[in-house]
Amino acid sequence: MSCQNACQVETTLTLREFSDFPKRKMRLATLILTALPLAVVYGGELIPTADGTSWRYNMTEEIGKGLDIRNTKTDADGKIRLPVLYRIDGTENVDGKDLLKFEMHRAGVVTNTDLLTIDQQGIICSARINLDGQLVKFNPPQTMIASPLRKGARWDFNGQAGELTVHQRYDVGGEEDIEVPAGKFHAVHIHGEQTSPSRMVIDRWFASGVGIVKDVTTMRAANGELLESISLELAERPKIVERPEVKSDAIPKQLSVSLAKGRFGKPVTTFSSSTAEIYARWQGQRLRQGAKVRAVWIEENIGEDFPRDYKVDEASAVAESPRAHGAFTMARPEVGWAPGDYRVEFYLDGVLVEAVKLKIVD
Repeated sequence: MSCQNACQVETTLTLREFSDFPKRKMRLATLILTALPLAVVYGGELIPTADGTSWRYNMTEEIGKGLDIRNTKTDADGKIRLPVLYRIDGTENVDGKDLLKFEMHRAGVVTNTDLLTIDQQGIICSARINLDGQLVKFNPPQTMIASPLRKGARWDFNGQAGELTVHQRYDVGGEEDIEVPAGKFHAVHIHGEQTSPSRMVIDRWFASGVGIVKDVTTMRAANGELLESISLELAERPKIVERPEVKSDAIPKQLSVSLAKGRFGKPVTTFSSSTAEIYARWQGQRLRQGAKVRAVWIEENIGEDFPRDYKVDEASAVAESPRAHGAFTMARPEVGWAPGDYRVEFYLDGVLVEAVKLKIVD
């Protein structure tokens, strides 16, 4: 598990009739957290800490209905399956202290870097570096694993991760035999629960001298519906490997957008004049908490009797998490859509980042 789990919230706003377009927020409360593997201390025995030591995992991600996966490749079961690598890449000096750099590599990108100390006290996370290179400090430093790790042990983390307030509790259960692609292991079962910034349940299995061999993180809505589940299984025992190539062009856009006839429908750019609603959807990545996402509906060309590039209206939403997503809904006027060319411009903190053109036909 990484030092800090990024949460996700969906905010949906509605653009109403062209006559007045009253703006009204529709409150949704989808909070998502993700978890990554973390090597731990068991009974005072340290995990390998040599530079280049790496843990390869098979990741399986299952997405619930509450998340937008239009641009994500899934298998026949509707799940995302990818190999990931957790690797020690030297040290980073933070506030005069050298911390081990644990990088998470996924699809040619370092998604995050955890800055840790590993000693007789356990594993302590002092900071992390996110996808954009931003350093996020933990106050106080977060105890990820308290040593010694014995059945019945328990620890909490109540603190700040940057601007986020985090509340987590971990309980150590009994020992279990578990089999993963890397082989069979005798492991300790650790159960964790997070209540802030959103709810999450973590179950992980740690094998002495190896580290995390399996990690399952599950997020559900208040009604019990699955939002997201991420499973990591050790694919091979830890060993020293070369650092994978990092592809700068593989980093996703901060804001991905599309138009559709429904919240989860196929992206389209041509609509009939009788279409009931047009959804302008957006998906954030690495957004700052409180970032403003704004959509502007523009008539490019709907006939000689109408001005070109006429701004019809706009609406905005506030991103409550780095991976916030949502949709702006344009409702059909009583007289129907006027045929012609339109576009929707998307702004992030006042800066135009994307524009999607569309055509309305009879």
